[in-house]
Amino acid sequence: MGSPVTGSHSPSSLSSSSLNPRARSAGRSSRSICHPFAEVEPPSACGAVTLPPGPLRGLRARGLRTAGQSGVAPLAHGWAWMNFTWFASAYDCDDVPYRVTTLVQIAGVLVLAAGVPRLFATQDLTLAITGYVVMRLAMVTQWLRAAASEQGEARRVAVRYAVGIALCQVGWVVVVLLPDAVRPVAIPLGVLCELAVPVVAELRMQTSWHPHHIAERYGLFTLIVLGETVAAATVAVQSAVDEHEELGRLLPVAVGGLLICFAAWWIYFARPVHEHLRSNRQAFAWGYGHYLVFGAAAAVGTGLEVAVESAVHQAEISATAATATVTVPTVLYLLTVWLLHSRHTKTGLAQALAPTAAVLVLACTALGGSGVLAAGLVCALTVAVGVLLHSREG
Repeated sequence: MGSPVTGSHSPSSLSSSSLNPRARSAGRSSRSICHPFAEVEPPSACGAVTLPPGPLRGLRARGLRTAGQSGVAPLAHGWAWMNFTWFASAYDCDDVPYRVTTLVQIAGVLVLAAGVPRLFATQDLTLAITGYVVMRLAMVTQWLRAAASEQGEARRVAVRYAVGIALCQVGWVVVVLLPDAVRPVAIPLGVLCELAVPVVAELRMQTSWHPHHIAERYGLFTLIVLGETVAAATVAVQSAVDEHEELGRLLPVAVGGLLICFAAWWIYFARPVHEHLRSNRQAFAWGYGHYLVFGAAAAVGTGLEVAVESAVHQAEISATAATATVTVPTVLYLLTVWLLHSRHTKTGLAQALAPTAAVLVLACTALGGSGVLAAGLVCALTVAVGVLLHSREG
């Protein structure tokens, strides 16, 4: 992360052997800010954020252990993707080495995704951490290329990034070798070290970034996570219908889940936010805050799968607890989007919409089996009221 810049952008040749700093014009269309190849990474990363029901179906049926599963994938993929996004906004992304390195990152995403079910089934970290280290070492290569293209303090910033990320990967390899009893302490320490790398690297100088590009990339990631959430819930409903033929019990969960996902999409993109990203301080808070957005969106999908299994009496938890696996992440999503977006872009009664909706959605938990449908209706009503208030402003 760094500071916003203006200027003109000259794309590098595909045969370029170095990375050139980007100088983007604030007046340019956000669709032309980044080379299209940079758009390959978000869908690839998101593909494993919401996991398919098959590998972890047993864990979901046993209930709240899914909370951990729904958080690990967004944490690992989201952090690697965030670093990639800010780097792409700072440096040229239109040459062969950049593209090859991006493909390596995508391969790491797939390996990590393949390792997550094993992580929860047998507590085996090896495959998941291997995939993560592959992703991050590819990012080290990018920063070393940037350092070779820079001079002075800018070069030192790039070197600090490369060294910091590399040291963190050494730490993750050590975590694999540690006894199971030590890992609950070592893993949070590793996460904190990862989060500290950008802060330490940019203490004296900030890399450049473009508000339109950053807002567009984060919006794309959010959109794809929500899409994965809908897909995961669809597969769960289909499987339940095939196995139990109880469509009547599943329809309220399906309709409520669809309304929640639709409202989540609408609320996130209700107003453009790039004008709020005016300084490094705002960008850091906004970027890190999206951890909660991504994690909550993914957790909604996992919660809908739990609610589906509860509806056909396959979950070993109460209907209220199953509903909570949907309503609680929905509340977290609404409040986080309000903190990051709505409170900066809306005025008057519209400011209170998301917090009010969050309280009502949480109250829907007490309705048990019908709570998901009720939460969906609350979210849909929130969107409708928001549209009405916006039309009156105009």
